[in-house]
Amino acid sequence: MKTIARKLSLLWVTLYFSVLTVVMTWPLATRMRESMVGEVGDNIYFVWMIGWLKKALFELRVDPFNVWFLNYPEGWSLAYTEITPSNLLIALPFSLFGGPMFGYNMAMLLSFVLSGVGMYLWIRKMTGRADASLVAGTVFAFLPYHIAHFLIGHLNLSAIQWFPFYFMGFFEILEMRKWAWRPALVGGIALGLIALTSQYYLYITVLMSGFLVVLYLLWLGRERFKDLVFWKNLIGMELISLPLVAAGVAPFVTLARQGGLPDRGISVARLYSASPTDFLLPSTDHFLFGSWVGRNFNRDLWIEATLYIGLFAGVLAVIAYLKRKELPQRDTLRLMFWGALLSIILAMGTDLHWNGASVEIALPEFLASRLGRAEAPIPLPGYFLFLYFPFYAKMRALMRFGVVALVFTSAAAGIGSAWVLDKISKKWQALAALGLLVLVVFDFYPGPYRQFAEVEPRAVDLWLAEQPDQGVVIQMPFVLAEDQEQTYYTLFHGKPYVGGFFNAFPPPQYSRVRPVLEHFPDEQSVALMRELGVTYVLVQADRYDDLDVVRQEIERLGLVLEVELDGQLVYLLDGVEAE
Repeated sequence: MKTIARKLSLLWVTLYFSVLTVVMTWPLATRMRESMVGEVGDNIYFVWMIGWLKKALFELRVDPFNVWFLNYPEGWSLAYTEITPSNLLIALPFSLFGGPMFGYNMAMLLSFVLSGVGMYLWIRKMTGRADASLVAGTVFAFLPYHIAHFLIGHLNLSAIQWFPFYFMGFFEILEMRKWAWRPALVGGIALGLIALTSQYYLYITVLMSGFLVVLYLLWLGRERFKDLVFWKNLIGMELISLPLVAAGVAPFVTLARQGGLPDRGISVARLYSASPTDFLLPSTDHFLFGSWVGRNFNRDLWIEATLYIGLFAGVLAVIAYLKRKELPQRDTLRLMFWGALLSIILAMGTDLHWNGASVEIALPEFLASRLGRAEAPIPLPGYFLFLYFPFYAKMRALMRFGVVALVFTSAAAGIGSAWVLDKISKKWQALAALGLLVLVVFDFYPGPYRQFAEVEPRAVDLWLAEQPDQGVVIQMPFVLAEDQEQTYYTLFHGKPYVGGFFNAFPPPQYSRVRPVLEHFPDEQSVALMRELGVTYVLVQADRYDDLDVVRQEIERLGLVLEVELDGQLVYLLDGVEAE
């Protein structure tokens, strides 16, 4: 009977998070098949990826990671960007009957539901209180960090749902005094799913877990260093995770061996360093305070910099930490505190920033003359990690380290909620829990979304799809070649394309041809097109101020205008001789 009651309880909890997800993302639920929240950006790339996975597996029956028709003829590996297989597999069944847009939206919405349920289960296991667990789940599921990446279309970074499952298993293993397969299984599978979600998240999770294990052994559990059971549990979790982790990192390891994943420049990482204010400011998307925050603070990098812990969640977390000596989760709270602190420090990147700007201090005269500058930034640990720690320099947005602080704050808020509710008379506990839920939702609510994006195939894409050949397509001006929409259009015309979404790590061919093709129309660019096997040259008319001159030059070079469709001029390159 207890098992049945527990399952029914989980059913109601899942329903609660499902309804609240619809409310927090309204009115997306009414337009799932045709629209995405926000502007066109990375979201359309993930929609393409879902559509391509469906096509590769069920129509072409080919390896979906090897995208031969992008960056043609060299081809392109999906490992140049984050592949997020776990999210693609969640989206795939929905895309089979609703299309890739529907699959994308469902995967996004499920990330909220699963995040809430995962945190609920973790805190319920620690505190035994369903009401406090519901508060923690609500905090974690609808963090402004989560909503910001949902709004911009980061399907990979929106999938924070595996963190509670992983840390539930991880912290239980630290406390276990005997072999237990269940926490190792839960933690291991969750770590594998994190690896199949985002390489950023995998690296961050492994690094933070290593820090917590060392801290635990040096501070709280020194006697466990020689405890074989401790190492058996920990290694067991790692072995369970290994197949999924290996599957997640394999494409990137292969690409790195080929030189396709170079280190980032430290100037880029410095730009994506968080400020302490980022953890304290409500989201610019908040229905009441958002506009004020945007007007009075630097939110140029609002997507990555939205790390708001939450006023009420923060208060509850502080209560939990202050009352830790009264709680059975005392050691867990201590580790969470230090883990969250390290997470915040690493998210602050290479040097101290405040309100989005680097903080610089005046140098003594002898240093100023030696360095040739009067001021210098204040370096943080991330600076030295970026220079010397393995793989650290592969990351661009160091702000993302802050996600661990958000996980631990949400969990601590649940523990703090349990402490507060225990102090209240039983007849008022339900009302008090409801009040906490209302406060959390108020703190995070973005308001109804008014901006939606629809990306339909262009007339030229439908025309290309009707052409019987497999002629190669190129889009001009070439600056458009790596727009996400151009990649998305390949789902409709089905032709090889000299381009793709290459903002992270441009492949060698693209880096080589871009300087030449940017000067189209001229002899060199046309000669290179012929070398690449191009058949169809699409010219977007509204991107040229001197279109008549451009058309004359194109015709002089021997290209033949085949058709003009909604502002796209289609020229045939067949028969053009390279000069």
